[in-house]
Amino acid sequence: MDLYQGHENQGMRCIREIINQWGEVNDLDVLLDEFDVRQNLSIPDFSYDLYISSGGPGSPLESIEEEWDILYMDWLKNMQIYNNNNENEVKKQVFFICHSFQLACRYFNIANVCKRKSTSFGVFPVHMMEEGKEEAVFDGLNDPFYIVDSRDYQVIEPNHQLIRQLGGKILAIEKERPHVPFERALMALRFNEYFIGTQFHPEADAIGMSMYLQRKDKKESVIENHGVAKWESMVEQLLDPDKIMFTYSKILPNFLNQAIGITVPSFI
Repeated sequence: MDLYQGHENQGMRCIREIINQWGEVNDLDVLLDEFDVRQNLSIPDFSYDLYISSGGPGSPLESIEEEWDILYMDWLKNMQIYNNNNENEVKKQVFFICHSFQLACRYFNIANVCKRKSTSFGVFPVHMMEEGKEEAVFDGLNDPFYIVDSRDYQVIEPNHQLIRQLGGKILAIEKERPHVPFERALMALRFNEYFIGTQFHPEADAIGMSMYLQRKDKKESVIENHGVAKWESMVEQLLDPDKIMFTYSKILPNFLNQAIGITVPSFI
């Protein structure tokens, strides 16, 4: 599910590559369909084994009355009804990324979705909660592990009681920042047995992202908005095999394995 609204991005390319490579490694014939939610009002039916909902631009709050947002929330509600129906033995697994994660948090009303004081952009460590260490989708990750973050909004002040009632678990939170008086945001959450999401971009491909950032126009844009030190740091950390490349090879492949019942970790 493409929520990028036609904006140039690396997210959809990365998701395609992970799915295709995962299919090749596991010798599976994969049928991949894409739905442009925001531009074409395109929503998938229940015929798929699993769903990945992408990141995207803009506010997760101001679109609440837009047609695409209403359709997306209806799809979420109907997906939940489908999974709760005991007659449907095979449940539908959904992974929410960044903007989609914020929308899902808004839908379930499990935390405060709000604007950050400043943009979070770069490669950062993320810390697992105890339940994150037992999460199958996080299997093989270190604590902390490193992620690509790019957002103006955040999810804070979780309603722990409601999360437990939904069957959910907080899996990871952002890096500790003792020098600022702000609550640490949720970075990964299992909403229920079948829905899971991350505030960050687990699909970020280190090599592709590095080449993208070194394009003249993107380099100039990042330096203009975030400074040369941030650009240099991102390029350096993207190519560290223990950071983004490691996260890329674990989270979405683990989700794909879990969604169709592959018990032995396998990937690129």
